[in-house]
Amino acid sequence: MEGRTTVLPTSVKFMTGPLLHAFAKPSKTDFISIVRGKGSLLWDANGRQYIDAIGSLWYCQVGHGRTEIAEAVAAQISTLETYSTFDPFTNQKADELAAKLQSISALPKSRVFLCGSGSEAVDTAMKLARVAQGQAGHPERTIIISRMRGYHGTNYGGTSAQGLPLNKQGFGQLLPEVVQVDSDNLEDLAKFMSDNSKKIAAVIVEPLQGAGGVWPPPPGYLEGARKLCDQHGAFLIFDEVISGFGRMGTWFAADHYGVTPDMLCFAKGVTSGYQPLGGVYVGAAVREALESDPNFFLRHGYTYSGHSSVCAAALANLAIIEREGLVERAKHVGARLSKGLGALATDGTIDHVRGDGAVWAAGLKPDQNSVTIRDRMIELGVIARAINTDTVAFCPPLVVTDEELDTMIDTFANAAMGK
Repeated sequence: MEGRTTVLPTSVKFMTGPLLHAFAKPSKTDFISIVRGKGSLLWDANGRQYIDAIGSLWYCQVGHGRTEIAEAVAAQISTLETYSTFDPFTNQKADELAAKLQSISALPKSRVFLCGSGSEAVDTAMKLARVAQGQAGHPERTIIISRMRGYHGTNYGGTSAQGLPLNKQGFGQLLPEVVQVDSDNLEDLAKFMSDNSKKIAAVIVEPLQGAGGVWPPPPGYLEGARKLCDQHGAFLIFDEVISGFGRMGTWFAADHYGVTPDMLCFAKGVTSGYQPLGGVYVGAAVREALESDPNFFLRHGYTYSGHSSVCAAALANLAIIEREGLVERAKHVGARLSKGLGALATDGTIDHVRGDGAVWAAGLKPDQNSVTIRDRMIELGVIARAINTDTVAFCPPLVVTDEELDTMIDTFANAAMGK
């Protein structure tokens, strides 16, 4: 507005850098610059070496520095960086990747929608659930249910579905008709679904809750959610952004827990972070609704849905996972983490341990602080993830060595004991 003047507090002295960091204090000025990686090892700009105990952000299945993926991306970019997959076009790499993903799918007769991130995948699944219910003759089915502690990305749909209240603060009105129920009490879900049976579009769950603190599902919870969705005509959506692509010792947590959803969101491990990619497996029930009317036009998609160079990275990454047996390797990684952390719980160093597959967390005692422990671990050369103040999480690359795993545990133990 003409004549408008903004007066800043005299205490504001813009000493921060040009990059506004994600999930950080905007006033923060000191960051560790990671410049190189190889396998499970990282180096910062000062030449210090670290073991990556969290796979950067839960995603680096094949480890860092895989030139095979870089070469695949470079070859595709030098041929054709990408071309839109909006009607009437497609591109070869998107088609190849969809076929490959279909071949390892946990959902029979599924198709694959591609996007750029886990957040986009979650928003896509939520939109598809509602539009598919409408196409099936149930436009009144618009409610989407999620669990407390669930993390479903940070777009408006996923933020609305989050069960982490702090992540919702300050962003204004979120999506209506997106509700949370208790994380572990199946009766809470059953009661809400019974009270709103004709209005529910879908239930979205992380099979293993990750960013909320690494919480495996209570026995019978996923099976019960599947039965409730069938009973009430709702779709079941699995958010496997963290748990997919070998992390659970199977291709997907749906395989690990033996429960088949109607849609499955993925990202992270599909490229091991070498390029940004997300997507949704669209199962038979949702497909049938979307495909039933030949004149129906799906008005949803992203500029980079099926980006050729990104798909090339995914294909190379999946080839490495298969060739090096990393799905099976995840079982060994998880067992060693579980044993090491379990020993610390048994001797009283920490309160307890929880996890599954190759995703584990240390539950801390009241006098311990996860951020303090994480920072000390970084000083000692290991990068883990602090969650809230009471949890330290581990999700290393699946190529991690036994020696590196043992060093992670020893370093964590020393940090937890204040050494």
